[in-house]
Amino acid sequence: MISSIPLAERMRPTTLDRFVGQQHLVGPNAVLRKMIESKNIASFILWGPPGVGKTTLARILATDLERTFYSLSAVSSGVKDVREVIERSRSNRMFQKNRPILFIDEIHRFSKSQQDALLGAVEDGTLVLIGATTENPSFEVIAPLLSRCQVYTLNPLSVTDLNVLLTRAIEEDQYLKDVAFQIDETEALFRFSGGDARKLLNILELVVSTYDQGQTVVINNKEVQDRLQENRLMYDKDGEMHYDIISAFIKSIRGSDPNAALYWMARMITAGEDPLFIARRLVVLASEDIGLANPNAFLMANACFDAVHRIGMPEARIPMAQTVIYLATSPKSNSAYAAIEKAMETVRKTGNLSVPLHLRNAPTELMKELGYAKDYKYAHHFKDRFIEQEFMPEKLSGKRFFDPLPDNPREAEIARFLEQWGEKYSYGSKK
Repeated sequence: MISSIPLAERMRPTTLDRFVGQQHLVGPNAVLRKMIESKNIASFILWGPPGVGKTTLARILATDLERTFYSLSAVSSGVKDVREVIERSRSNRMFQKNRPILFIDEIHRFSKSQQDALLGAVEDGTLVLIGATTENPSFEVIAPLLSRCQVYTLNPLSVTDLNVLLTRAIEEDQYLKDVAFQIDETEALFRFSGGDARKLLNILELVVSTYDQGQTVVINNKEVQDRLQENRLMYDKDGEMHYDIISAFIKSIRGSDPNAALYWMARMITAGEDPLFIARRLVVLASEDIGLANPNAFLMANACFDAVHRIGMPEARIPMAQTVIYLATSPKSNSAYAAIEKAMETVRKTGNLSVPLHLRNAPTELMKELGYAKDYKYAHHFKDRFIEQEFMPEKLSGKRFFDPLPDNPREAEIARFLEQWGEKYSYGSKK
């Protein structure tokens, strides 16, 4: 390729009619098309995987609505940048007939304070906010900001959509239209693209670049796979390497190796992985692999997630490192994880077993007459706040899901606590 501009950028559509996919948003009578037709736009957030058109849609809307367009990336921008855009919008208000659009890519990476800085300007109409995120806005966008924005979901591109993009690139791109192609198979090309238009065009460009000028470019499954393996990136946030590294990270903590865990986390951070993704995995790991062996691990992981959410990068790397070391050097137990897995498997096998009558609530006289709550014993009325009674459905009486680890001090203490209530609760001989 002789162009310094990537194929994906050269093929970026500039009108809604050229936009591929997301017909539920841009098709006839769809919400975003109606916004353009009515010349009226409200703040919204586009939620979807990479490469499905979030940035492109924002640019098309700004162009068609003749709005000033400001663009920020949450990866490289801070509160100062946000306030500068807001101040510029307010200063130019008398010279603009329409409110400008502020597009924030990866808005989920903004900390709480950064998101707070947007509230006033969105609420008083200084600007229209369009956010783009690959993460669920319900978890990553603060509630006051989320309540002022509609959320529109974008889907991965279908095979039909990808085929349109492939054909269009080959036939219309100023460089590719002069290249001879032999397309035998597209399954691998589309599979590696994963519904991502940018990735599809990047792969196509990569394959073409491996051929000499004048050669016929062959597209088949083997050619695509071979070319990708030869030019594999160190870390692809949405590809196989992404899952390999997060797997190595989790297994290093589970295996009590803080140095390896720090190394794999450093690999992810350096490659631009979303720190909230890492922090979420730490919360899950704290329960799945440490659990009752050290209950404080879960509290620390939650505090880490909150810190990452509030302060953002690069400072968040420090509490993340502290948490990783703490989790890696904590005693390990998966008893809680194993217990819920056993319980859910039992539910799948046994279905909806009836709640014993004595455990049911009885808010009406009729329910009392039918035996609801009859013979239920209120534990607080008895010595040591305990009275033996059946809490399982009759068919599962005596069924055990939780097995405390005898070699862990905390769980051995739990076992002793339960065993004092008699044979039914004894872990001396597991059932």
